Amino acid sequence: QVQLVESGGGLVQPGGSLRLSCAASRSVFNFNHMAWFGQAPGKQRELVARISSGGSTYYVDSVKGRFTISRDNAKNTVYLHMNSLKPEDTAVYYCNVFYMQSDYWGQGTQVTVSS
Repeated sequence: QVQLVESGGGLVQPGGSLRLSCAASRSVFNFNHMAWFGQAPGKQRELVARISSGGSTYYVDSVKGRFTISRDNAKNTVYLHMNSLKPEDTAVYYCNVFYMQSDYWGQGTQVTVSS
């Protein structure tokens, strides 16, 4: 079992920044990847960014150059640094890991980008 607890969402104006955090109940060394997904209203949940245990990263094209995923192994935490936010980034963001043949999700944190 893995518990994931997200924080850091909120309301921000276009062009603003947020940092999302996801704290895991197990050492992050257990996970080959940690990822952030976003689910916009009326749309399917989609992969936004992923980081491997070795530090390799992947970003969906729409966030490249604006978002950065990072991990703090000592704190068992993965972060999503979101800069130059746009209204189309509005979504519920979920932390995800795959562990022992199962997917685990956090409860989600709402990010709203609006003036």
